[in-house]
Amino acid sequence: MAVSIVSVAHSLPAAVLLVSAALAGCSRPPAAEDPVRAVKVQTVGASAYGTAPEFSAEVRARVETPIGFRVAGKILRRQAELGQRVQAGQVLAELDPQDYRLAADAARAQQAAAQTSRDLAAADLQRYRELRAQNFISSAELERRESTYRSAQAQLEQAQAQLASQGNQTRYATLVADVAGVVTAIEAQPGQVVSAGTPVLRIAQDGARDVVFAVPEDRAAQIKPGSAVAVRGWAGGPELQGQVREVAASADPVTRTYTVKVAIDAATAPPLGATVYARPQALAHVGAPVLKLPTTALRQEGGGSAVWVLDKGSMTVRSQPVQVATADGNEAVIAQGLEPGMQVVVAGVHVLAPGQKVSIYQGKSTPVAAGDTPATAPASAASR
Repeated sequence: MAVSIVSVAHSLPAAVLLVSAALAGCSRPPAAEDPVRAVKVQTVGASAYGTAPEFSAEVRARVETPIGFRVAGKILRRQAELGQRVQAGQVLAELDPQDYRLAADAARAQQAAAQTSRDLAAADLQRYRELRAQNFISSAELERRESTYRSAQAQLEQAQAQLASQGNQTRYATLVADVAGVVTAIEAQPGQVVSAGTPVLRIAQDGARDVVFAVPEDRAAQIKPGSAVAVRGWAGGPELQGQVREVAASADPVTRTYTVKVAIDAATAPPLGATVYARPQALAHVGAPVLKLPTTALRQEGGGSAVWVLDKGSMTVRSQPVQVATADGNEAVIAQGLEPGMQVVVAGVHVLAPGQKVSIYQGKSTPVAAGDTPATAPASAASR
């Protein structure tokens, strides 16, 4: 019995050691520290604004007129086609003239009847004047004959006017170009019945040309009539100079933008309907000192933009909200939130956290110190 008690006593320390080892094996390892990430930084400083805003524009004729018949009828044929150049007096389309010809024939017959009545009244008047001269009739009878003659004369003039009107109606059945230009739209087809004044086609008159584009509401007030605008073609070519001719007084109800028309020289203007770029001088700020950052430095935070600012003392980063004014090429112009001399992370911004330790990325060729601006470091140096 004594031997068993001694054996148990000797086995207890071993059991305790085994339990302790098992518990030690089940415990969690200590949390790993956040890695120190290498980032690119740029020192904030004033630099010159390098670009001017450009707007996509279209070359249009200064006067573009819808053309239609002055009478109603069925379109018999249309000689003009889209894009065709027409001259003044050229026939563009024709209506079926049969009804107007019949009406003209009827007016002509009415004129002939009125002419006969007037001639008969004139002959009677002449005879009654001779009888009155011989005192065979009274003055009242002569006055009645004179009234009959004046009535017949008025009816003849009315018939002549109706005939002239019907003649015009017949001529109006032929649509003729009153100016030289280019057909820019076809709005009716042969066989279609149109009313008087319905547009059949649209003609852009030869002569002055405009460059038309739209600007947002916040910039419309800066563009004034008479200010200079540089115009360049979409496919290249020499740059043209123009002047603002008109700025819309009200915004477009759909796009809420304002239409700007720029007058350019018709002799050197691009083809009608060509797409060009317009650069208003009033909106150009080339050379003005601004604070700029690469777009890679920006990130979304809450409802706005933010950047990571480096604390050189602790080599940690903190989030700094900024307000972006506009873009200058591939860089963002910062309006508020930064001061010259601050160091901002420009690469690796999406893997950082507030207070995280960082190190300054150093390229293989040229090391970059904490106080320098690695603006010329390779673009492939993403955060690690």
